[in-house]
Amino acid sequence: MVVRHFWKRIGGAGGLLLGWLLSLALVAHSQPGSPPAQAPAPAPAQAVGVATLVPPPATVALAEPFTLAFRLQGVPLAGHSAFPDIEGFRKGKLITTKTTRLLPGSVRRTELTVTQQYLPYTEGDYVVPAFSLTVNGQVLRSPGGRVQVGAGPLDLTGAPPGASVGVLDQLLGKPKPKYFYEPPDAAFLVLEADHKQVYVGQGVHVSLYFYLKPADQAVLNFYDFNNQLTELLRQLRQPTTWEVPAPDPSALPDTVRQAGGQVLLRFRLAAGTYYPLTAQDLQFPALSLTMTKFKLLKKPEPGDNERLAIYKTYAAAPLRVSVRALPAPGGVPVGDYVLHEGVSGTRFRTGEAFTYTFGVEGAGNPATLAPPLARPRAGLELFGPDIRDETLPDGRFRKSFRYRLVAHRPGPLALDSLWQLPFFNPQTARYDTLRPELRLVVSGADRPTPLASATDDPFYGQALARADARLQPLDVYAQVGRYAAVLLATLLVVAVVGWWRAG
Repeated sequence: MVVRHFWKRIGGAGGLLLGWLLSLALVAHSQPGSPPAQAPAPAPAQAVGVATLVPPPATVALAEPFTLAFRLQGVPLAGHSAFPDIEGFRKGKLITTKTTRLLPGSVRRTELTVTQQYLPYTEGDYVVPAFSLTVNGQVLRSPGGRVQVGAGPLDLTGAPPGASVGVLDQLLGKPKPKYFYEPPDAAFLVLEADHKQVYVGQGVHVSLYFYLKPADQAVLNFYDFNNQLTELLRQLRQPTTWEVPAPDPSALPDTVRQAGGQVLLRFRLAAGTYYPLTAQDLQFPALSLTMTKFKLLKKPEPGDNERLAIYKTYAAAPLRVSVRALPAPGGVPVGDYVLHEGVSGTRFRTGEAFTYTFGVEGAGNPATLAPPLARPRAGLELFGPDIRDETLPDGRFRKSFRYRLVAHRPGPLALDSLWQLPFFNPQTARYDTLRPELRLVVSGADRPTPLASATDDPFYGQALARADARLQPLDVYAQVGRYAAVLLATLLVVAVVGWWRAG
């Protein structure tokens, strides 16, 4: 790279000058008396099978790569996560080196070092963001720091890598840096709610969306999304609400069209339905999302990296939802509900069982819908209910309560006198009640209740007459358990004695 850059600036006629400079460097290295380079002292031994981060350099020359690395001792490398992107650098080679050390006692220690090179674009002071690496399941965390990229030493006697570049810059002038530009984007982060004001118990659906144009996908990418999403969900929690999280969002975006006809892509990052438990307003804080954005070269050349990764943060404005208290008397479910009822059969006779379903459908919190209390009625047996929940595609729900009834008296059966479900409708801001509308007529002869006719039954009457009416102790089952334990212990002793005598 250095030779190619040099030929671009001075042409082929400068070959003699390059040869003269290289000769000076070789002579300086071969002069007698110069002390040989000393190998760096080995790092202190660490625990076997433990991965550690290698401290990065604080300063590098423009022609030298900046490096991030980790060291693994004693175990083979099963896998590791990707190194982070650093603004102002482009990723270079990923180098893996393996060293075997002979310790006292003829013990061999294997050390593996994985190094990621970063090539700087120009001089300056750069920020290395905090990052984490996962090596063989172990998480290594770095707080980040800063790195200073300079022109490099100008003394050829030391001859470090890239020193000749500093000399050429001093002789021929500093090369022009590669200028990148940041393309504009129309992306934005927004927190949306389907209601600005709700009653206590009324649900408000809140979603966090990230909008962007289809063309913005070429220059934007999600950065450390899992960790950012965890923090966003924590900030969205409301301690005074009953929260029902939405299903996990799809990885594919939705296509939406704005009022002006512009087509945007929409990523749903988080969503949930909040049911206030008190009259305290819901306060959602301002949220931020950091994305990876790529700068582009103004005049790209063949072989050049045309993108420079930077970080851009998008902010969503805070959101407030007002909560109103329910008018008196309160203490009922809140929602927009309708009743769907059903009954098995069309003819009903005394002594025969049939089922009735009290179904509630609408928008609200299904967890607050308790089964409607049935009012007792003479000559009617009632069992249940069996409860069934169902979520509808439009976000509504259906909750049904199935009862089993046996009538012992003929005549009309008014179901609305058995069940009633009061609720508060936030759409009309009024209280309402769900009542059955079916009218049933039971035919047949008047039958006594099962308790009154139990002694007249040909089987149960005789069984009840022979039954022992004496009270039994409450610990009868515990006594049976003790007797069984004593019997098993006796059998075990007999078996052991028999085995000993047979031996």
